[in-house]
Amino acid sequence: MRAQRPRRGAAGVTAAVLALAAVAGCGGSASGGGSAGDPGAGGTVSVFAAASLTESFTRLGRDFEAAHPGTTVVLNFAGSAALAAQINQGAPADVFASAATRNMATVTGAGNADGDPVVFARNQLVVAVPKGNPRGVAGPADLARPGVKVALCAEQVPCGAAARTALDAASVALTPVTLEQDVRGALSKVRLGEVDAALVYRTDALAAAADVTAVEFPESARAVNDYPIVALRDAPNPDGARAFVAYVRSERGREVLTEAGFQAP
Repeated sequence: MRAQRPRRGAAGVTAAVLALAAVAGCGGSASGGGSAGDPGAGGTVSVFAAASLTESFTRLGRDFEAAHPGTTVVLNFAGSAALAAQINQGAPADVFASAATRNMATVTGAGNADGDPVVFARNQLVVAVPKGNPRGVAGPADLARPGVKVALCAEQVPCGAAARTALDAASVALTPVTLEQDVRGALSKVRLGEVDAALVYRTDALAAAADVTAVEFPESARAVNDYPIVALRDAPNPDGARAFVAYVRSERGREVLTEAGFQAP
């Protein structure tokens, strides 16, 4: 399995198209080589997935390859808005998994989905602070204290829209020191000690538990994100795309997602 580094912004679009076109050209048959249990799967399956799915989809990609000998899963993680733009500009992806229905709608609205998307997981925000919580952050209100540096996602990406909803629900107004293009960017600011806190998904805080502490807060229940997935209309490997979507929704998929901290739809 090959996992590509997250890309941000328009500069990554061309690179993604070229990289995946190269993969499609070198990956052998798009539909051959499936396992006996699922003859439709095989070849290369290119999956565009929200950055918050990095750990769970990396694990599922490895499991999928083991269950379908001869199959290679190529993962492209980034913000959902950037991925949707890449798909609508012709990136040769097979599957899109978004962190929000709004970004999925831009793909389905452009006629680039093969069928209707299905929500396969849900996710909720926490306040991520450095290990041990040195600033004593107990909830969103503490983020507005003088001198507390906060990282948020930009509002056009799912984690940013959820953060705005949660902060509004908590009646907290704050000015972040940085706005990141995906949740991993916001989390990295905490891990690097550049900010005192960030609003990130619970799953991302769990994945970084060695470095950060997750502070739960009740208002986050007002900003739960649905994660939809779909095979794409012009998928180079349509059989592999449908098989991967089915695998994510399988009992094994649910098990991996639950262990990562996602909620069932």
